[in-house]
Amino acid sequence: MKTLPQSAKSVVDVAMYVRMSTESQKYSIDNQEAAINAYASQHDMAVRFAYRDEGRSGLRIANRKALTSLLLDVQGGQAQFKAVLVYDVSRWGRFQNTDQAAYYDYLCRMHGVEVIYVAESFSNDGSPFAAILKNLKRAMAGEYSRELSVKSKAGQTRLVGLGFSM
Repeated sequence: MKTLPQSAKSVVDVAMYVRMSTESQKYSIDNQEAAINAYASQHDMAVRFAYRDEGRSGLRIANRKALTSLLLDVQGGQAQFKAVLVYDVSRWGRFQNTDQAAYYDYLCRMHGVEVIYVAESFSNDGSPFAAILKNLKRAMAGEYSRELSVKSKAGQTRLVGLGFSM
């Protein structure tokens, strides 16, 4: 976790969580941070802490050191923020089991830290409509990752068949 400088304005302290899936996504983190900072500014929030999973973050929590650290801080009572701003549902995680992403979201809420998806069309207000949309987005994020994996494997298999090494 990196502590960011404080501003003079009295606002709600929040953290941001950003991630990229591969090292080749050069501007992904910067783009997420820009959107999160704009959202925070518009909603009287100050991003005081940043959790960044840069490089290959993958589908497994074991590869998500910053998310793991964030969850430990929240559960251990060390979180000095009221909310975590995340670009969208897929940045929180493209877990194959939608309950896994929901579980991490719930852990935060259970400890008084709201998870806010700044680029989503739904408001994270706990309404039935928001819950349905959030779960649908989680399923779509997991499916996108699964389909990408199938396509990548098919492409690699073809290249090996043509005599190229992987």
